[in-house]
Amino acid sequence: MPFTRMDESSTADWMTIGSEVSARQAGMPETIKSMLRRLQEQVDGFAVDQLEHCLQTATRAERAGASEELVVAALCHDIGKVISVANHPAIAAEILRPYVSRETYEIVRTHQDFQGRHYYALMGMDPEARRRHAAEPWYPLACRFTDEWDQTSFDPAYDTLPLEHFEPMIDRIFSRNPIAVVRA
Repeated sequence: MPFTRMDESSTADWMTIGSEVSARQAGMPETIKSMLRRLQEQVDGFAVDQLEHCLQTATRAERAGASEELVVAALCHDIGKVISVANHPAIAAEILRPYVSRETYEIVRTHQDFQGRHYYALMGMDPEARRRHAAEPWYPLACRFTDEWDQTSFDPAYDTLPLEHFEPMIDRIFSRNPIAVVRA
């Protein structure tokens, strides 16, 4: 019988839990694809839906020669909008965190402040919020990510690659053994 309190658990219980979590984890690529498809329901006043925006961002990243990891991050950078628009960068970054490098995680986590250069002033916010991160080694790549790929990807006429094109990449990235995350 499973325990009802953690302080009553046994090693055998945790071995069972570990095995079941590993089996469920194997389905992560399909979970990500499902979340991405849900973005198609969200237009939010833009010229394209949020899935199309993510596909355009990933297409631009791939055509610019970005690594597979960064292409998948470009595809998933707004996946958090399925849950909350307000803090979508943090949600997306945490979803990606166990599977990507710290650099890629940070680019996704901060992308809204970088993209803010193009619209924050219209909302009374600091359009140079990205400067807070200027000393970071990933800063130049974050600028490229947002300025060249993300903020330009709302064009209904853009020759965008379909989700099916990116599915093998999603499978490879999200089938990795999650990286142990150590928090300070």
